[in-house]
Amino acid sequence: MKSSNVNFGFSLCFVCVLSAYAQADELPAKQPSDWAAGTEFFISRDSEGFETKKLSAEIFPQYDNANDYLGARFSAYNYKIDDWQSDAYKVSLIAKNVEAATANGWTLEAGIFEQNDHTLAAFDGSYRQPLSKSTAIEVFANRDWVETRPALEQGIHFTYLGGAVDQQIGPHVTVVGLAAAQLFSDDNRRDHGRLKLIYQPSLERGLTLQARYRMYRSDADDVAGLYFNPKDYEESMLAIGWRKRFSGWTAGLTAGYGREKVADVPSQSTKLLELNIQSPIHQNQFIRLNAGYSNSASYYGADYSYRYLMGEWVLKF
Repeated sequence: MKSSNVNFGFSLCFVCVLSAYAQADELPAKQPSDWAAGTEFFISRDSEGFETKKLSAEIFPQYDNANDYLGARFSAYNYKIDDWQSDAYKVSLIAKNVEAATANGWTLEAGIFEQNDHTLAAFDGSYRQPLSKSTAIEVFANRDWVETRPALEQGIHFTYLGGAVDQQIGPHVTVVGLAAAQLFSDDNRRDHGRLKLIYQPSLERGLTLQARYRMYRSDADDVAGLYFNPKDYEESMLAIGWRKRFSGWTAGLTAGYGREKVADVPSQSTKLLELNIQSPIHQNQFIRLNAGYSNSASYYGADYSYRYLMGEWVLKF
């Protein structure tokens, strides 16, 4: 798959989605049913010039809404950096059953992911359950490729397993703690810990003030240049979040600034910006878009930035 063809495919898909949604008023009304179909795209680029593109087709034998569905997804990927590129394909079962108001419930994507003659049983799932009115627990698992050129060429993947506890302290304050293990197929292991303090000044305005801390420690001292692997990593961040519903649309924004410490290197600043928007269901269809930017250490190194854009269009019939 040539990069120019991929760009054309993404552009054409996005234009078709927006055109179909804009023309919904001209279509005859349809009665909602359980079946639906859709398309999804994802584009990312980092400061090293590594690009990931994904285009998906989806079919849902059961689709009540964006938080309750059962279906299948076929995805075509293209990875590119400098004069190197590689294609990949993934076939997945996708399902979700989540309460929108509480986030309680479960989500799952599981399938076969092939790239560079390597095959992976990939999955991404979570289950959240309340223990009381103020406490909830969540368990999650994720298995995927390590997205650097040498790691993709050698078929290096990881499995990320863990759990989290949400504890509400009064109506305005929530504390979230997370512990997880990331097991790499090259026998490296990272132990992760995260802590988040969320303060909601007003229960009606959708505004949150957040204090975030995350860390991990790696077992392996040398991963042969397959990916960036500091022995110790820490990041502290202050963030502000906002979420609003208007005329059936839902929009959210998160912006953060922090400091990170990578092994013995002096600390440096980190940044985060995320935006998401979702339309109401109109003429049996809806769209959603997500975009983000981050500046913090990742698989390619400490001085690293990453940006992405993704979108989905679903039509019920």
